[in-house]
Amino acid sequence: MTSFWNWYVTILSLGTIAALTWLLFATRKGQRPDSSEQTTGHTYDGIEEYDNPLPKWWFMMFIGTIVFSLGYLALYPGLGNWKGILPGYENGWTGVAQWEKEVAKADEQYGPLFAKYAAMPVAEVAQDEQALKMGGRLFASNCSVCHGSDAKGAYGFPNLTDDDWLYGGEPDTIKTTILHGRTAAMPGWKDVIGEDGIRHTAGYVRSLSGLENPEGLKVDLAAGQKIFETNCVVCHGPDAKGLQMLGAPNLTDRVWLYGSSFAQISQTLRHGRNGHMPAQEAFLGNDKVHLLAAYVYSLSQSAGEKN
Repeated sequence: MTSFWNWYVTILSLGTIAALTWLLFATRKGQRPDSSEQTTGHTYDGIEEYDNPLPKWWFMMFIGTIVFSLGYLALYPGLGNWKGILPGYENGWTGVAQWEKEVAKADEQYGPLFAKYAAMPVAEVAQDEQALKMGGRLFASNCSVCHGSDAKGAYGFPNLTDDDWLYGGEPDTIKTTILHGRTAAMPGWKDVIGEDGIRHTAGYVRSLSGLENPEGLKVDLAAGQKIFETNCVVCHGPDAKGLQMLGAPNLTDRVWLYGSSFAQISQTLRHGRNGHMPAQEAFLGNDKVHLLAAYVYSLSQSAGEKN
């Protein structure tokens, strides 16, 4: 802020407070000291007003607001380039500085506990009850918005409680996914195989999971298979069971990220899918991601035990 605007804001703010203070005391001085039955002499729609002084408690509330405003302006930034004198904020208080201070305090308090679990294998941490409670809170704060509070996913967001994994469900693989994120790369095929090819391929892909195609649609499964073998096996494999190193899903089970209806699969083939799992390393750090990975891993292990 330039010197002009610095002084402009300072003078305007302090001048307004000074003027209001003068007005408050000036009007107080002209008032009678005690209550009276005498009126102001004016009538407003048949209503007369007593000529009584402002109640003392009300007057003191005005004084309190003035004192509060001066204290606030002294402690916090606001008067031009004034940084405030709030302890612990040498460069002035900001929301970011407050957040950083709270994070630093939390890291100091809980850092050793996170470090303790970070030194253990993910699979071992997944068996620790206290660690799972901590991981559950991390999940609720950072992951539930996409994967749901029960971790069962939603349209376009995978279920983390089953044993079906796009990139693999091993402990270290889960941690890598959380640390560095994932970006889907399913291209659209409309311009390559045309609408007829989309229809035949969608029907063939559904048949791999034992799904029947809608009646009335002219679906040539043989043509769909040929298109699949020409264009899709490089990612999904010749057996259509997917390749985890590419994040290509298994098309022979009944687990569908974007739905298994004929229209939904056709839409996927027509326009592709480009889902994005954001990296959490810079935001959470390795130790917290380690704990979070253990929690996610425990969810799938619990599902496997039930099955």
